[in-house]
Amino acid sequence: MTALARAELTLLGRSKATLVSALFVPLVIPVSVRSAFPESELEEVGLTVGLVMLNAAIGFSLLFAVYSALVGVFTARREELVLKRLRTGELRDTEILAGAATPAAVIGLVQCLLLAVGCTALLDIPAPKAVYLAVLGVLLGVVMCVALAAVTASYSRTVESAQVTTLPLLFISMLGSGIAIPLEVLPDRLASVLELLPLSPVMKLVQGGWSGDLSASEALSSITLALAWTLVAVFAVRRWFRWEPRH
Repeated sequence: MTALARAELTLLGRSKATLVSALFVPLVIPVSVRSAFPESELEEVGLTVGLVMLNAAIGFSLLFAVYSALVGVFTARREELVLKRLRTGELRDTEILAGAATPAAVIGLVQCLLLAVGCTALLDIPAPKAVYLAVLGVLLGVVMCVALAAVTASYSRTVESAQVTTLPLLFISMLGSGIAIPLEVLPDRLASVLELLPLSPVMKLVQGGWSGDLSASEALSSITLALAWTLVAVFAVRRWFRWEPRH
């Protein structure tokens, strides 16, 4: 697994498009969120511009550095028969996917850490009041995005088509999981439905970790929902993931 992860990291460094998407997009896009909502409107729902930008930065990091990047990786390795050849060795299926996903997962974790430190320092955000919730949210988000990437890769015929098959989850998560648009500014009935989306509980845990206004029952509910989505994605991978090229 270490050798596989090292090889994937080398290949990731050679793919300029994937590298730019993974490293720079999460750093640039959250800036647009700053001007999307007036500060007075956010204060009415107990939020600040800095906290919204932090949540957006971490959400975009999970979506682009982990999910979107790994869909391309899994699809490319399958079409190049790399995954099929690896299955003839000693590695188990889970270890093959985990080894291939390790570089992107580590990049996502490091990026989330740097974004959290940078936003806290530059945007005058108070230190997290329940840091364990934020850490747990990020870890759950990384694992979930890896599993969802494998599911999406199952339906991606080529690396080029993978850029299209990732769009539904990207747009749904950006607009409905509290990443680009805080759920607090939406109507209560709509927000209660959007809270059921895959990344919504992750973003709720991250935001609650900083603000400290997440009750124990709400935290438990978010953790349960995130685990449920992860288990569903893992089941889908075990059931439908393709190890040979799609024809």
